[in-house]
Amino acid sequence: MSHLLELEDVHTYYGESHILEGVSLHVDPGETVALVGRNGVGKTTTLRTALQLTPPRDGTVSYDGEDVTGRQTHEVAKAGMGWIPEDRRMFSQLTVEENIQVAVKDGEGVDAHLDRAFEAFPDLREFRDRKAGNLSGGQQQMVAIARGLVGENDLLLVDEPSEGLAPQIVEDVANALRAVSEEASLLLVEQNFPLAMDLADRFYLMDHGEVVHSDTTEGVSADDEEIRRYLT
Repeated sequence: MSHLLELEDVHTYYGESHILEGVSLHVDPGETVALVGRNGVGKTTTLRTALQLTPPRDGTVSYDGEDVTGRQTHEVAKAGMGWIPEDRRMFSQLTVEENIQVAVKDGEGVDAHLDRAFEAFPDLREFRDRKAGNLSGGQQQMVAIARGLVGENDLLLVDEPSEGLAPQIVEDVANALRAVSEEASLLLVEQNFPLAMDLADRFYLMDHGEVVHSDTTEGVSADDEEIRRYLT
């Protein structure tokens, strides 16, 4: 069985700045995989490279067994790769329901997808007619995840879902991601190391644009000496 997503020896630049320096990783169907490490080590760039928002200069990106390196981002997205960016990017003047509807592909039943979103995130049903710009950060994050879910994506790239959220809201978002992981694979960038280990099956630890360690998440702690030196 081929990997759902695979990056092989990927080198990605912003201008002349060499950001990813030979990154190799993969995500299998049904997996949640976390990218962890300090700020600025290339985690978000890895997500952008996977979706071809920032295509690599060298190396290959394969999705569902096909080389997608250099393709247009909309083509990769259409193949089933969704993106939940760090800033959530709501349509602030649209309601919750309208924001979710935007993600439904043409020709598909909107009502069925809305029911699916509200089953995954019951709290959103109460706010379905509220403009997204008037929601809390946690509520906006749930809308962003719901949009990824109804987009019929096989893989969701999720960037810093807990950033700036109160602890109780973080737990709500974590529960939402667990629900989504039953239907789609996740590649998750998360600064909260314990949360990342709780949500993911495997992880890649990054430093200075490289993968320096990878393993399953079972029993892993930020107190491990090998890991702590790359987090602090």
